[in-house]
Amino acid sequence: MATLRDIRRRIRAVQSTQKITRAMKLVAAAKLRRAQERILEARPYAHKMSDLLGNLALRTAPERHPLLARREGGRRQIVIITADKGLCGAFNTNVIRRSLEFIRQSEEASLTLVVVGRKARDHYRRRSWTVKSEMLGFFDRLAYSHAAELSTRLIQDYLTEETDEIHLIYNEFRSVSVQRVVREQLLPITPAAVPADAAVVDYLYEPSADAILAALLPRHVTIQAYRALMESLAAEYGARMTAMEAATKNASEMIDLLTIQYNKARQERITKELLDIVGGAEALRQSAEA
Repeated sequence: MATLRDIRRRIRAVQSTQKITRAMKLVAAAKLRRAQERILEARPYAHKMSDLLGNLALRTAPERHPLLARREGGRRQIVIITADKGLCGAFNTNVIRRSLEFIRQSEEASLTLVVVGRKARDHYRRRSWTVKSEMLGFFDRLAYSHAAELSTRLIQDYLTEETDEIHLIYNEFRSVSVQRVVREQLLPITPAAVPADAAVVDYLYEPSADAILAALLPRHVTIQAYRALMESLAAEYGARMTAMEAATKNASEMIDLLTIQYNKARQERITKELLDIVGGAEALRQSAEA
């Protein structure tokens, strides 16, 4: 049976852990506020850019620009975006599980991975799949330049025909407590869907179609990569805040249970000591009478 000292030691340990989880929750909440503002401001532009490029791909011949070319080779490159740190619930596990499901649907010989975040790197470097490149340790200072660096690598791999499709897998921020794992095809750019009876009208380009495509298509890839990174960052902070809140609550419940256990053990000890005193007094009385 645990002694009073052992129970007090456990209570102090849980209280120390509770202070850490509460502090981590507050830090995540402060960072989440900034990350949420950034992603809510960036989403309209990114979605409008995606709609514009989808309509453009529908009305433009694929041979007008290499990023519009659709190849039948079936070689896939998957960009897996996780966090650099843990303690955020199932945030990283859900992304890795979804990526494994998609990987198993692809031909292993024609598959390459780009991992973003230490958790994805640590998972896939022990597996047999080819990791083409990795990006680590930048989420605390996430900037547009990081998305530009990532998109430059992806565009280069697509233009040199090392891959025929590029997909993003990441957590999309929905709310503080809800994150949704999504998979998006980044390249080639998917034409917008139109009704069967709708007329497809081409655009008038100024200065020229080639100049506009050359400017818009790489920017579109960078914008979508930047949005995915910001979505993942905001979702990570939301998941960590929720996980630390649950951990703090669990610590409070454990402290309550340990306190009850401590009080019961102390009461038993006091009762035993009283019985010893009463028994000793009774023995002395009987000895005196004898």
